[in-house]
Amino acid sequence: MLALGRRRLQDAAARSAMKENLLRDEICELGRSIFARGLTHGSTGNISARCDEGWLLTPTGSNLGRLDPARLSKLDWQGRLVSGDAPSKESFLHLAMYQERERNQAVVHLHATHSVAVSVLEEIDPADVLPPLTAYYVMRIGSLPLVPYYAPGDLQLAAAVRGFAGKHHALLLANHGPVVAGSSLAAAADAMEELEATARLYLLLQGRRVRALTPEQVDAVGRRYPAG
Repeated sequence: MLALGRRRLQDAAARSAMKENLLRDEICELGRSIFARGLTHGSTGNISARCDEGWLLTPTGSNLGRLDPARLSKLDWQGRLVSGDAPSKESFLHLAMYQERERNQAVVHLHATHSVAVSVLEEIDPADVLPPLTAYYVMRIGSLPLVPYYAPGDLQLAAAVRGFAGKHHALLLANHGPVVAGSSLAAAADAMEELEATARLYLLLQGRRVRALTPEQVDAVGRRYPAG
């Protein structure tokens, strides 16, 4: 019986390790795709995902186009480094999102050009930054609040994020960039790309009369396809 128990534990550990390795590869593949398409630049942006014993995060100063699966930071739920390189200085943003949104499995934070451009405009509504231009924006984002500006690395930003994250899986940090959580790494990435595409449309349409979805249309889409 003891031998059987040990074997089961070993098998479970092997499955967990295999699953984590696949997740590491998925994070790096997503990073390369994001970088290649210009959704981030230089060493900006970070990606994280839950694993069986904590969570994985891209390391500090890393270029998303050149990530090494073995060097990803692994952290516990107190934000302490378990293994790998030192984590991004914005790790607290990810931790705040996970702690407020336990059902979400991944978080993507970028300094995507069009989203950042919208975040510095004076005339935007801080309660809901972008209008519902398409059904897909409503499906994948819903509403998008603006989080007040704090300097990078300022722990007050984590507290501000917590104030919004319980009700919103997508946030726009003022003069900084978007943070999006999702039910999977793919879902978080899809939502982030939809946000950036809508920000680009919004900027392209500045000065023109726009026919956004009506509140009734937004409600209908939201009931059928809840965001987040």
